[in-house]
Amino acid sequence: MSINRLGKDTDIMKTIGFIGLGLIGGSIAKTIRKFHPDYHILAYAKHKGTLAAALNCGAIDGVLEEKDDRYRSCDYIFLCAPVEYNIEYLKYLKDIIKDGCIITDAGSVKGPIHKAVEELGMENCFIGGHPMAGSERSGFEYSSDHLLENAYYILTPGGQVPLEKITEFSELIDSLGSIPMVLTCEEHDFITAGVSHLPHIIASTLVNLVRELDNDAEYMKTIAAGGFRDITRIASSSPVMWEQICLENHENISHVLDEYIKMLIQARCSVDNLEAETLYDMFANSRDYRDSIDTTSSGLINKTYVLYIDIVDEAGGIATIATILAMEGISIKNIGIIHNREFEQGVLKIEFYEEDAMKRGTALLKKRNYIVYER
Repeated sequence: MSINRLGKDTDIMKTIGFIGLGLIGGSIAKTIRKFHPDYHILAYAKHKGTLAAALNCGAIDGVLEEKDDRYRSCDYIFLCAPVEYNIEYLKYLKDIIKDGCIITDAGSVKGPIHKAVEELGMENCFIGGHPMAGSERSGFEYSSDHLLENAYYILTPGGQVPLEKITEFSELIDSLGSIPMVLTCEEHDFITAGVSHLPHIIASTLVNLVRELDNDAEYMKTIAAGGFRDITRIASSSPVMWEQICLENHENISHVLDEYIKMLIQARCSVDNLEAETLYDMFANSRDYRDSIDTTSSGLINKTYVLYIDIVDEAGGIATIATILAMEGISIKNIGIIHNREFEQGVLKIEFYEEDAMKRGTALLKKRNYIVYER
């Protein structure tokens, strides 16, 4: 029997359908399998190799066709394809799902699909979903049964979904180790414009600014290897995905961009006019607000798991640390000397794939008397 964090039994056998089985869809399926092994999980994906891999690892029980009568048996259907495909699947599913079935998605923008739901008259059976989790990698092969752990999972119910259905779906999400949060689709898209979409635009434009200002010797690029590269990390995200997000949520992004531009103009005025107190307040207020942000749950921007070590930059130093970690089965994503440490503590930067690996690595290296800094 499986009990969720609300103390309720969630193991009444259900049938779950998936359309799309990439990083997010695959992770949701694997997590359902982990916590609800008796659930019957069916899936459709365009790539047959993905379905074969999902069957082989036990994430799903059966393979669906693009149009399949077995969707009628599903209690929940997760749409995990790009939004334009999800809308087309809605049109097909409308006339075949059983009474009480809930359709959900996993998209980053909610406005377009909720508009389609309203036009199709499906507001009583659709709950939008957006797990606040992801990876720099994509595809089913990188999905995992712990990607959703302690991540916020935003739910945006249609206007006519019964309260008990919202509660039941929230309990399912909670049972997967995520933190359900119910918002309207309008709230979701405005919030994500501010804390996810705008930061990606800022990171990309800042990188492009440095590229344009740099000289032929690329001194700026060379020095940017430290903190600049860290604060613009998200500029390495998929251009295709972010193009689509900007187009789908353009009104909200434009609004928060206007507000940000106003703040930039104010900052420039403060610099031009040597307004020391105003500049101090800007930095102090941002520091205090940032330090108050909860770091125990995953947010919209993927976390990095990094630690810094004070070592003498000499031959064999990096190899020794890599060997210590490898002997304990701790995988390293990236390791290297920081050459620009103006605002950094530590000489060696080590990046891990998972938080647990970082914690184990920190404890192991401290035990070996290395000076370790975490951020």
